[in-house]
Amino acid sequence: MALKSTIFKANLQIADIDHGYYADHALTLARHPSETDERMMVRLAALALQAHELQDTCQGDGTLAFGAGLSDPEDPDVSLTDFTGRKRLWIEVGQPEDKPLTKACSKSDAVIVYCFHHAAEVWWKGIENKLTRLDKLQVWRLPTDAAQQLATLAERSMQLQATVQEGGLTLSSTLGSVHVEPLRWK
Repeated sequence: MALKSTIFKANLQIADIDHGYYADHALTLARHPSETDERMMVRLAALALQAHELQDTCQGDGTLAFGAGLSDPEDPDVSLTDFTGRKRLWIEVGQPEDKPLTKACSKSDAVIVYCFHHAAEVWWKGIENKLTRLDKLQVWRLPTDAAQQLATLAERSMQLQATVQEGGLTLSSTLGSVHVEPLRWK
């Protein structure tokens, strides 16, 4: 019998000072049995970092949502879709291969990768030359220790505050606070 995804609920209050975006998001995250709390929380952090695009790109008339994640490799981890159904933003977390990223660039206006694993530098050195021609792609590195600390905030029912200021993200709950400084590689 196959294991089912574990459902997490998050009420996320975002104060993105850099982009003037302030909103509350009621989110449902389905964590695949093979997904770690760390990866799931990196998905949530990626959504918080890019939530301003809902207003900036879609003038508030779009859907910012989690995809099927590990359950469907053809689906983004997070996406922003406008009211016409057009994918405006495709977000992947981890260390995806070049072919799925190329495909994602053909399906979306912009693609962002947030890598966080301790082996991310090795992955990047091996894939960087294959991705140089993808103009729609951005690659960001989240420090491994910060990504691991994000996992300590995971609960089945979460009340989280996200503050984005000067490019950094601070994610807080009653369990503590984690500051993440993403580094842009591409």
